[in-house]
Amino acid sequence: MEINIPQGIENELTKTVSESESASNCGSGLLPVFATPALVAFMEQTAHASIGQVLPEGLTTVGAEINVRHLKATPLGMQVRCHSKLVESDGRRLVFQIEAFDEVAKIGDAVHIRYIVDSKRFMDKLSQK
Repeated sequence: MEINIPQGIENELTKTVSESESASNCGSGLLPVFATPALVAFMEQTAHASIGQVLPEGLTTVGAEINVRHLKATPLGMQVRCHSKLVESDGRRLVFQIEAFDEVAKIGDAVHIRYIVDSKRFMDKLSQK
């Protein structure tokens, strides 16, 4: 599968932190703050969405690795903005630099690796497990 995705693709998403994304709800802590697992999911969502428009039909990306620093807590109800940038593209392997901010400060950053896969082949292989 020969795919050439240009480096430099950027994306930004914004959301309001909800109760369902709290540490107490996600099981990652007891406090009503934006949970690290929810931050990770939002980072992956931002990177994934950036590539969707440039992939040929039938292809998608799957997350394979993420190295996250959750730097500051964010209260429920506050806006969070996540920005991703594709910094490396090597065939099917894509490397993103990601930063997240709430209304006050930078709350996290990450290096995230995704792989381009053929959706049907991926699911067919999975069904053989």
